Amino acid sequence: MYAVIRAGGKQYRVAPGDVIRVETQEDKDGKVEFSDILAVSSEAGSVVPAGAGALVTGEVVEQGRGEKILVFHYKRKKQYKKLRGHRQNYSAVRITEIAFGGQSFKAPELPKKKVKKAVESGSEVKVSARPGKAAKKAAEKKPAAKKAVAKTKKKK
Repeated sequence: MYAVIRAGGKQYRVAPGDVIRVETQEDKDGKVEFSDILAVSSEAGSVVPAGAGALVTGEVVEQGRGEKILVFHYKRKKQYKKLRGHRQNYSAVRITEIAFGGQSFKAPELPKKKVKKAVESGSEVKVSARPGKAAKKAAEKKPAAKKAVAKTKKKK
């Protein structure tokens, strides 16, 4: 099942479990509701225009800023040039549920990530990010060699 939603002036085709980047959304405790649903697919495979009862919910995974876009205005023969940069704010939202007509389709839960830490005699030791690779130890620094200073003799 999928739905077509409108967010930030754009349309997105979403299914439970999808992660989409939309313009910054106001969230309540990390939850976002999209009430502007344009269409919903039914189980038979046909697309039905959504009514007022459709609702798509999601959770905010990440918030950030997109890549920089350079806007360059130029008029030939008039010595007119203007350069501006822009970075659009975004929210990455994972779609958790699509509800329509008394039916609810939910995304499967994500497994929790495990953090590995090795403990030896009360002090923590870093574990390599890549399995099978040993973490490199920092090389010991040697003291710098002293430079010989040449003494000059003054002539009288």
